[in-house]
Amino acid sequence: MKQLGWLLFAASTLFAADVNTFSIVGFDPANGDCGVAVASRYFSVGAVVPWAEAGVGCVATQANVNVGYGPRGLELLRQGLTAKQVLDKLLAEDTFPDKVGRQVAIIDRNGGIATYTGSNAPTWAGDRQGKTWSAQGNILVGPQVPEAMGRAFEATDGELAEKLFAALKAGDDAGGDSRGKQSASMIVVRKGGGRNINNDRYLYLNVDDNPLPIPELRRLLDMNLGYLWQARIGPMAGAGKAGEARDAAAKYARYMPSANAWISLGVMDYNLADKPAALADLRKAFALDPTVRSQFEPPAAGAAPTGGRGGQRLRAILEDQEFLKQLFPDK
Repeated sequence: MKQLGWLLFAASTLFAADVNTFSIVGFDPANGDCGVAVASRYFSVGAVVPWAEAGVGCVATQANVNVGYGPRGLELLRQGLTAKQVLDKLLAEDTFPDKVGRQVAIIDRNGGIATYTGSNAPTWAGDRQGKTWSAQGNILVGPQVPEAMGRAFEATDGELAEKLFAALKAGDDAGGDSRGKQSASMIVVRKGGGRNINNDRYLYLNVDDNPLPIPELRRLLDMNLGYLWQARIGPMAGAGKAGEARDAAAKYARYMPSANAWISLGVMDYNLADKPAALADLRKAFALDPTVRSQFEPPAAGAAPTGGRGGQRLRAILEDQEFLKQLFPDK
């Protein structure tokens, strides 16, 4: 029986070694955004590793993971402790087995960073830091993974979500975990920045079980960012911020290049008196979905322009006969 027990223990240890993970926590000092991106040969890694709260901070807990580091870490950050103080307290309070197998990274509300990779974290295990990020992992092909992640984070322009994704992809391209791929997750928090009302999750994306989790995470990220930018167009235009509304429409079209997105951008460009750009935008919309042409078809003689489904937002275009002639040269 003792021999059987040791065999079962050995088998469980080998199975646990499949829980290999690389992650990055990042902070945007310009707007206070905080986020975590992670990939792993582990089912639904987003349910375990990433933790974040707007105006409080972020935690990534992994390796021989104590999941309680996530909620407890945020609780301590909420009390005003620094990342280093939170890390020290988490380790001091940890009474579960194999504490030296843990790996954790913390960013506080001011961008302070603290990390820990225990001596018993499964190799290769380690971490690297920059001014606004920490990359870490275990059971990786080597230190080139977090190093590539850091370089990509710093070299990528734009918002935090883009920087986090670039880092995750770079880590994967550098070899990532040594046992394979299964899941990926990203969370970014911003006060009031999420979709709908009273939501601080700017985005929270999970690929739970996929042989190619990084490309799938990219697809979901594009959708999420597209919806967020689409939602900003109307309020910005209504507030008289035509240039900002146009920029939001351009990002909507970038992330979700649908016919509707190109129509939105076309309307914004037209309103800014950039008719050549508006023509190009609308032609892209027609190429993607020929049925949307009906929204712009010149009305029958004597009929008032209605804009079809587009309504009021298209009225100025529909009343511009010269523009319509250019849009429909075959008419």
